[in-house]
Amino acid sequence: MLYIGEAAAIITSITFAINSGLFTIAGREVGSIVVNRLRLVVASIFLMVAHWIILGAPWPVGADWDNWIWLGLSGIVGLVLGDAFLFQAFVWVGPRIPMLMMSLAPILAAFTAWIFLGEELSSWQVGGIVLTLIGVVWVVVEKDHEQGPRKPHYIRGVLFGLAGASGQALGLVLAKNGLSKGFSPISGNFIRMFTAMMVIWIITVIQKKSRITIQQAIDHPKALLRIIGGAFSGPFLGVSLSLFALQYASIGVVSTLMALPPIFLLPIEYYFFNERFGWGAIAGTIVAILGVAILFLI
Repeated sequence: MLYIGEAAAIITSITFAINSGLFTIAGREVGSIVVNRLRLVVASIFLMVAHWIILGAPWPVGADWDNWIWLGLSGIVGLVLGDAFLFQAFVWVGPRIPMLMMSLAPILAAFTAWIFLGEELSSWQVGGIVLTLIGVVWVVVEKDHEQGPRKPHYIRGVLFGLAGASGQALGLVLAKNGLSKGFSPISGNFIRMFTAMMVIWIITVIQKKSRITIQQAIDHPKALLRIIGGAFSGPFLGVSLSLFALQYASIGVVSTLMALPPIFLLPIEYYFFNERFGWGAIAGTIVAILGVAILFLI
């Protein structure tokens, strides 16, 4: 059982790397909006089953209005708005750069909590934030002769990835209010996902896009399988493993190890998406992850 929590956190990072790769491929086949609509349905079903198995009920029966309001808002901001930007960034520039932008989410969350919740930042944490920013900027501006011309939507993809990280950060701050008084994080995750699913499908029905979305799933079974696989590996398996990791390792260690998807996406993007990048991109990614480590561990 030695280091089982750390191992679970590393596997969590791998599942999120796989998750982003699957959503990237599916998004290029059916569009990022369709991916977001369908994966919220699939993820909600997986989480309902997990909630039933672990807590004995398919629904968080002990949740009060405060839980639903804060966690619901968190789901709308993070999973509907934030992930809409993130998935479109996947389509434009692949999974690596947007997931690197997502490493900024804890930094943005720390600043938001500092402003709105009065949480203090130590000098070491500020240093970690600066180091992460340096690493991210290094990767974004890095250019190597082996890469060839950049994608037409590269800058837009970077900005959309940053918007996705901002949505994730604000969603985390809102979720913190909803998880007060010892409320189950499994129930919290279900409320976030279920609320996001309901909101996005109400919008879909109003826009009269529900039939088109369903038809896209029928016409592209491979994309649907990738969406199911992504929903299983990320919101279901990844989140479950992260909760398991927190039981056996410190929050700082787990948070740092869970920031590793950009590292695991380097070989995935190289071999499966035929993306070429120089040593500067690799070094910048490592620097960014080191900054996240300092933010959480010191």
